[in-house]
Amino acid sequence: MSGGWNTIESDAGVFTYLIEKLGVKDVQFEELVTLDSDELKRLGKIYGVIFLFKYPTGEARSDTPKDGSFDHDAANDIFFAAQTIQNACGTQALLSVLLNKDGEVQIGKDLKEFKEFTQEFPPEFRGETLSNSDVIREVHNSFARSSPFIDETQRTATEDDDVYHFIAYTSINNTLYELDGLQPAPISHGPCTPQNFPDAIVPVLQRRINRYPATEIRFNLLACVQDQRIRAREIGDQEALEEQEEKRSAWLWENALRRHNFVGFVGELMKGVVKAKLAQGEGAYDKWIEDGKAKTRKRMEDKRKQGIASDGID
Repeated sequence: MSGGWNTIESDAGVFTYLIEKLGVKDVQFEELVTLDSDELKRLGKIYGVIFLFKYPTGEARSDTPKDGSFDHDAANDIFFAAQTIQNACGTQALLSVLLNKDGEVQIGKDLKEFKEFTQEFPPEFRGETLSNSDVIREVHNSFARSSPFIDETQRTATEDDDVYHFIAYTSINNTLYELDGLQPAPISHGPCTPQNFPDAIVPVLQRRINRYPATEIRFNLLACVQDQRIRAREIGDQEALEEQEEKRSAWLWENALRRHNFVGFVGELMKGVVKAKLAQGEGAYDKWIEDGKAKTRKRMEDKRKQGIASDGID
C-alpha cells in the first residue's frame, strides 16, 4: 500500500534537500562507497547511517532479531515508529535519525511539533500519524520521479517482487540502535557513544551484509552528517568549500530534472523534426528514413569487422 506516498530514490541529494525543505538546518547526507570507519570519521560530525537493502518478502518474522536484541522499553523513550506505508520508509528512516538528535540538530518547527505531538504515542500510532502527515507527505512526494506511466509500486508486493527497505542506525543515550519500522521494537547493538559511532557501526553493517548471498550487491549506505560546508569554513579549506558548493548545485539540478517527465517534450520534438522533413518536399521523409537505416547498417558492419579483426589479433 502506498497511501498517497510516492517512491523516492536513495540519493544523497534527494535526502539532503528533502530534510532542508522540512526545515532541518545544517545537515546533509553523504553516500558511503566503502565500509570503513576512517571514511566515516573524515566526514566529521555524524548523526547516523541509513541502510537500503533488498527486503526478503517471504521471510517470517522472528521473536528475536538475527543480530542484537530488542529493547522494548526504549520504544517509548526514543522516537521509534512502526512502518505502515511502504513508500514512506525512506523518509521514515531519516526521521528516525533526526528526531532522536533534536538536541544536536535544528529540526525545524514542523518536525518539532510532530515529535511533540507523537511523543506519548505507541510506535503503531506514531507510524499512522506519520503516514497521515500532509506536510511530510507533500515534501516527500515533491522529490519523487515524475512518470506518465502506471506505478507498479501502487500494488501490494508479492514474494516474487524486488522490495527495498530503509533502516536507520544511530547512537541514542550511548547505545547503538537499529531503527527498523518493520520490527516490533528498536534493536540494541550495545554501548556506543556518538564519538565511537564510526567504529561501532562498521562491524554491525558488515554482519548485516554477510547475511545475504555474495551475489547480492544491491545495497546503499547514506551517512547523515553535519553540513560539510560548515567544516570546510571552520578549517579554512576553500577548495573543499567550492567542491561542496558545486555538489549542492548539481544536486539541485538533478532534483529539478526528477520533477519533470520529458515524454511530451520528446514527442513534440519528434513532431517538429518530421514536419521539417516533410516540408523539404515529396520523398524527403522516405529518404531520411532510408539514410538512417543505411547509417545503422554501416555502424553494425563496422562493429562486425572490428570484432573479426580483434579475434584475429587474439
